[in-house]
Amino acid sequence: MNRELKENRTHGTKYYPYDQYYMSNISHAFQIPVHWHDEVEIIFIEQGSLHVRIAETDYTGEEDDVFIVNAKELHLMGSEDGNVRYYTLLFPLEFLSFQTMDAAEAALFAPLRSGRLLFPNRLENGTVKDKILGFLRQMVDLNHGLEHKRERSSDFSPEQMQTRILLLQFLMVLYEQKLFMRIDQKENTDIQKEILLFIQEHYTERLMLEDLAAHFHLSEKYMSHYFVEHFRIPFSNYVLHLRLVHARQLLETTEEAITEIALRTGFTNVSYFIRAFKEAYGMPPYRYRKSVQG
Repeated sequence: MNRELKENRTHGTKYYPYDQYYMSNISHAFQIPVHWHDEVEIIFIEQGSLHVRIAETDYTGEEDDVFIVNAKELHLMGSEDGNVRYYTLLFPLEFLSFQTMDAAEAALFAPLRSGRLLFPNRLENGTVKDKILGFLRQMVDLNHGLEHKRERSSDFSPEQMQTRILLLQFLMVLYEQKLFMRIDQKENTDIQKEILLFIQEHYTERLMLEDLAAHFHLSEKYMSHYFVEHFRIPFSNYVLHLRLVHARQLLETTEEAITEIALRTGFTNVSYFIRAFKEAYGMPPYRYRKSVQG
């Protein structure tokens, strides 16, 4: 379920760059650590309570709440008990753009792509949210079960056109209600992205908190406090998460030996890697590979 920081995976396909996920039956506390991606992400909750942090703001989402994460915006989600069901819908803004520089492109689509115009992070209760929930549920129903079809085909599909129409209606409602925000209304989080980029570039090496602190000319104690305050996870847990996600991907897509995968993903102790992987995914690496590769 966890997807890594600055996700290197493509959501959807080249020919249909829309994707959706349904998170359910989790039944234990979880946190998807802080990350960002190039797509816009819409989160709406079907049942239960979900903690959502977008940029520097924390929210508690309940049934029918809708959150919107802008492209390249830091965010995380989690639940203290896992008794939550929610959808995430992802799409690049280019999926909705027009090739002509008309009034809609100039007023809305170009500013959104450049980051000068931002989605509101949370929709308040009322008729606007109810209308948007209707669009989102239609998109989910349209795209349910289409994953394999999209992977195999470059053909144009009616579902793709209908999804784009619904997304355009979604944008139009926000625009009519003047809910988009100008960039000067959002706090600059460049330093946080720099920290996460540094970790992503070095997590497969020997990487300690002291290395991170030294790179940013800060004390180790201050960096430890800063990391937990802003990312809601200790530095060591975050690095472990990245290494495990990378290892899981290698187990799914390669035939490399377990020892080689452990070393490639930053683990210096193979026994520790096996224990950590089993704790995270419920089975040791070799069993996980067998379960996904057959």
